[in-house]
Amino acid sequence: MERLDRIVTRSGDGGMTALGDGRRVRKTHLRVEALGDLDELNCVLGIAALAVRGSRRALLESIQRDLFDVGADLAVAGTGGALRVNPAQVARIDGEATRRAARLRPLHGFVLPGGNAAAAWLHLARAVCRRAERRAWAVAPCDRMNPAVPRYLNRLSDLLFVLAREASGRARVRVPRSRR
Repeated sequence: MERLDRIVTRSGDGGMTALGDGRRVRKTHLRVEALGDLDELNCVLGIAALAVRGSRRALLESIQRDLFDVGADLAVAGTGGALRVNPAQVARIDGEATRRAARLRPLHGFVLPGGNAAAAWLHLARAVCRRAERRAWAVAPCDRMNPAVPRYLNRLSDLLFVLAREASGRARVRVPRSRR
């Protein structure tokens, strides 16, 4: 684990920050924006984890740890270094979404986010995850990155949607649907 001796460094006061490879970039750099989206996603997942129990909470906490791997890969340009997000992590998220979705009733329209607190937080996490994925794809043409990063985020947003539907169903809350 990395040790953080100093939190206040004042090195970013001029609008610049360091990426994981030591390169200094503007705080508006696409990689920094993507890292900010991941940080926000991790925070929302932390709140969502407080609203669920058992295996769902453990799953969300494991995803939070995975997001540190995603962030580590986004913080360095290129794919030559030690990549952290791997195909097994993507497959785990994919399998979890597929398994849980198979137990839900089929959808017959769009789902309005909400239902109960857990579902609402999971829907918010899904929306932030989609933004993080879009930002990762924006980085891709400019700077090479681990191809598992956007794949992981894509599968994660699917899983968060399934978990939100599951949370609404477990609470026996009628999931509101949009009008057609």
